[in-house]
Amino acid sequence: MDPWNVYANENISEEATGTGPLDGLTFAIKDVFAIKGHTSGAGNPSWLRTHGPAERHSAVVELLLKNGARLRGTTITDELMFSINGENVHYGTPVNPAAPDRIPGGSSSGSAVAAAAGLADFAVGTDTGGSVRVPSSYCGVYGIRPTHGAVSAEGLIPLAPGFDTVGWMARDARTLLNVGKVLLETEAFNDEQASSEQERNSDDSLSSPFAEPAPTHGFTRLLIAEDMWNLADESTRAALAACLPSLSEMVAEGESITTAPEERGLNDWKNAFRIIQGHEIWGMHGEWITQTQPVFGADIGERFKWASTIGECELQQALVVQQTAIRRMGELLDEHTILVAPTVPSVTPLKNGTGEEVEQRRQQTFQLCCVAGLAGLPQATMPIAGEGGLPVGLSFIAARGQDLRLLQWLVSASDILK
Repeated sequence: MDPWNVYANENISEEATGTGPLDGLTFAIKDVFAIKGHTSGAGNPSWLRTHGPAERHSAVVELLLKNGARLRGTTITDELMFSINGENVHYGTPVNPAAPDRIPGGSSSGSAVAAAAGLADFAVGTDTGGSVRVPSSYCGVYGIRPTHGAVSAEGLIPLAPGFDTVGWMARDARTLLNVGKVLLETEAFNDEQASSEQERNSDDSLSSPFAEPAPTHGFTRLLIAEDMWNLADESTRAALAACLPSLSEMVAEGESITTAPEERGLNDWKNAFRIIQGHEIWGMHGEWITQTQPVFGADIGERFKWASTIGECELQQALVVQQTAIRRMGELLDEHTILVAPTVPSVTPLKNGTGEEVEQRRQQTFQLCCVAGLAGLPQATMPIAGEGGLPVGLSFIAARGQDLRLLQWLVSASDILK
């Protein structure tokens, strides 16, 4: 019996194949990762019916099992990962342990609930447009969207490959870090980290303004992204802002900045993200949808229909905006700098919400989430008590390749904010 409505398949179980940093830990995983002998359903019965069992585990599953973790169940996702609410018309809505009358967030809804409810020591999901960060915030757990490409997506059902990342969630920052030490151990990523470290050490030996010994997390400068903070409602801003004095003690300097200084700012960034993502989504799944005519929930079906209409001119304009975002974030962030912002604009909404307020919150959420997505940057979120004691996420964005240091920062921040 699954009182939390978490599992796509509770009976899938895989024992560890080796020993390592994750010995004795269990994990649940989103129903989009290949598991040998099983068919991933991607939150949609038509997908499950038209696809067969995997011949081998996905790269992430292999790596976790190899390092001592045990798999216990696959978790519900929004249909083909194309939502951030966590409400699935076919399989129901996982129950948010922090607020049972409210949505858990999606599309990694089942994974977030599995972590929050203590059904697993950590849970694995995917994050394309916010699908780990949003449910982590709503359910009150720690979560990370890593640098794009830092964790292998081999054996993952894609949504939009240019933005798809493998993320994970846990009830404490230390577990999130320990999982990161395993999943981020890829040769290409290590080479990038080593190059960055070598360059930093070389700079420090000359005339770096950060020549004094850095804290263990490595960040010495904190940016407060005012345009991102302005997207949060008043009570959420107040709850998160109360953390800033303590966070400021962790660095040598701080500064308030505008993330997107253009006239339409983050709204343009958000629109560009949606267009590029939508174009990729239709490229991935348009043929299957056209041939299979799957049954989707009304909102999901409308999104796929819209994605099919994106033209080349619209796409090219969006790609120009993306390059602007990449350049801007490159200017703001180096290996010494971390940016702080709300993860989402408010505490989790009530279930079955409709109307203008719900749509406004959704658009604001995408504006907050598109920054790391457009630039391919790592973003981690930690739970803070918000309005009515409900959780809300405080996010940190770091430069590309600074994932492990970001996770160490999260450990330090969680300790200081206790």
